[in-house]
Amino acid sequence: MPKNLLLLAGDGIGPEIMDEVKKIISWLNSNKNLELNVTEELAGGVSYDKHKTPLTDDVLYKAMDSDAVLLGAVGGPKYDQLEFSKRPERALLRLRKELRLFANLRPAICFSELVSASSLKPEIISDLDIMIVRELTGGIYFGEPRGVEPIANGEKRGVNTHVYTSKEIIRVAKVAFDLAKKRNKKVTSAEKSNVMESGILWKEEVQKFYDENKNYKDVELSHMLADNCA
Repeated sequence: MPKNLLLLAGDGIGPEIMDEVKKIISWLNSNKNLELNVTEELAGGVSYDKHKTPLTDDVLYKAMDSDAVLLGAVGGPKYDQLEFSKRPERALLRLRKELRLFANLRPAICFSELVSASSLKPEIISDLDIMIVRELTGGIYFGEPRGVEPIANGEKRGVNTHVYTSKEIIRVAKVAFDLAKKRNKKVTSAEKSNVMESGILWKEEVQKFYDENKNYKDVELSHMLADNCA
């Protein structure tokens, strides 16, 4: 069955990365009897250069209609002075929000050939295999109110709101637990419950989800403050 892929090379090293991606797609189509149909569009700074917006509605709709979206990179010093809403990174955030990409999977693996290149001791870095599950569509990037506003004494105030709902926490926790069942059956939940109320809620909801779901009883849950985790 054919699959439609949308390629957004973006800025910086993005086009270089996407050139290699296209080679892989071509090989898969030729050697694995796949039907991967590729469409290429603009996102980020290159989109702003042509359309004066980091992501057009047309490209967003194409992303929604695609089976997968592959994004290279966005941004660069050239665009640092743009109005905030026009910066290349807004394309990435809009895609996350509109496509409901709430869970970001970031594997951390150390190949044996690279152990000696790390500043960490070999006994710590050897066989490293961690899957970091990061929440993407809640928290401070999307919380309201936000913005820069004048205050009475002639100064300005910048406001960002860090907010999570129970639903947002539980759905990303489920992703982590489901992955853990296929891996080493361990989940470490990281938050800032020592200084932030949203961190308290995060810890409570993850623990409650774990306690109430017998399907995960073979998974070990631990909690860690984000500062220690970093």
